[in-house]
Amino acid sequence: MKANFTALDFFVLVLYLAGTTALGIWLGRDQKDAKDYFIADRKIPWWAILFSVVATETSALTFISIPGLAYTTNLGFLQIAAGYVLGRIVVAYTLLPRYYEGELVTAYALLERRFGLPTRRFASTVFMFTRAFGDSVRVFATAIPIALIIGPAVPREYVTPVSILMLGLLTLLYTYHGGMKAVVWTDVIQTVVYIAGGVAALILIGRGVSGGWGSILDTVGQAGKLQAVDTYMGFDRAQTMFAGLLGGAFLSMASHGADQLIVQRLLASGSLKDARRALIGSGIAVFVQFGLFLMIGLGLFAYYQGRTFAVPDSIFPRFVVDVMPPGLTGLVVAAILAASMSTLSGSINSLAAATVHDIWLPLSRNKPDEARTFRLARRFSLVWGAILLIAALLYRQQGTPVVVVALSIASFTYGALLGGFFLGLLWRRAIQRDAIMGMAAGLIVMTFVVFSKALLPVLPSLAGILTPFSKIAWPWYVLIGTSITMTVGILSSLTHADSRAAEH
Repeated sequence: MKANFTALDFFVLVLYLAGTTALGIWLGRDQKDAKDYFIADRKIPWWAILFSVVATETSALTFISIPGLAYTTNLGFLQIAAGYVLGRIVVAYTLLPRYYEGELVTAYALLERRFGLPTRRFASTVFMFTRAFGDSVRVFATAIPIALIIGPAVPREYVTPVSILMLGLLTLLYTYHGGMKAVVWTDVIQTVVYIAGGVAALILIGRGVSGGWGSILDTVGQAGKLQAVDTYMGFDRAQTMFAGLLGGAFLSMASHGADQLIVQRLLASGSLKDARRALIGSGIAVFVQFGLFLMIGLGLFAYYQGRTFAVPDSIFPRFVVDVMPPGLTGLVVAAILAASMSTLSGSINSLAAATVHDIWLPLSRNKPDEARTFRLARRFSLVWGAILLIAALLYRQQGTPVVVVALSIASFTYGALLGGFFLGLLWRRAIQRDAIMGMAAGLIVMTFVVFSKALLPVLPSLAGILTPFSKIAWPWYVLIGTSITMTVGILSSLTHADSRAAEH
């Protein structure tokens, strides 16, 4: 085993970080307006969008947390990944065509067109809340491998804060200067780097276990870890076929149809056809990618002979730092950082886009001025970058893998957003009041569901009510939230006259 992170590793890591940052800044050299800054003037090829969607969606959580999840459970997460593909197909032929009917920059402009400006503001604010909290957890996750590297040189209490700041400031630098063009093209490089790192890890694990992957598969098979399908029909397990296909599909519909982070990338495509190719293709790529990192987790289970780790998310980073040869360790750690930088850069850009176009410009009531809007875009990028870093610094590690924490955060607000979009798409009687009431109801109920477990010790008298909700697994959150939003919106629409009748 290596004693530490070598000078060659540091060189590779610094070279990668400096190169990525410089590339991002260089790509933004000829930006002319806010449209170019936010959607790259719709000139990004579909395959680059595909890479960018994959990089943004999976982030460092795939690299760090998915192997830990397989180490402690099995291959059941593939059921959720299969649901992701189904959800993308639905979005590609329902919501995506609507986005290409006009010159939209944010997803929530579609809600304004259907319901009105207040609905757009409401949905955009929900998106900002979800993205800020969810991605702060992702940034924290990436600090884990950096902390392992710089730990000996920095006092223990400062390791994580220093790691988060190193990562965040470099990402903010190239995102501020480069905009969406920098985000997408650095995503392409980052995806290639971290997939290569994952494949290298798979090879080294096989070499590190006597008998190679044949022996590894025997070991994990005997431990029951090759199980990929669970037909259990209850709502209290996350990794089942029922929860995976339905819950995963609704989560994917929300994240790729109602979340500005992904929709903004799709809007950077040259046409609806290209956007569809990127969206559906990314689902297939993500499924394969999850398979790769789940197999790494199974390999590590055999390598470490099933040893218990206090923090599952530290298992793979520990292998990278302790076992991989000099140079390759630096590359793989760079790959982990690459995965997180892709998500963080995209979040900063999409949050700035939503703030400028959904909140600031409508409130200011000034005529659009491209130069002023461009300046605002960069300023809000700085603001959101600071917010994400501060939130990451405030997060504290729990026993739950961070991939579950991050997806849970997203899932409990995604249902209201997706429900609002589908209400407008499928129920023509609905008006703005119905949409806002439905989304508000979805958020309130899902807040109760998500925090029911935490409320049990505080409100023991309500245990009979809280206990069933506390057992609902996170993949069901979006489906439940969407159903509540649409049900309340539809019922609300029945209390007023049909506006369509007045038009005739």
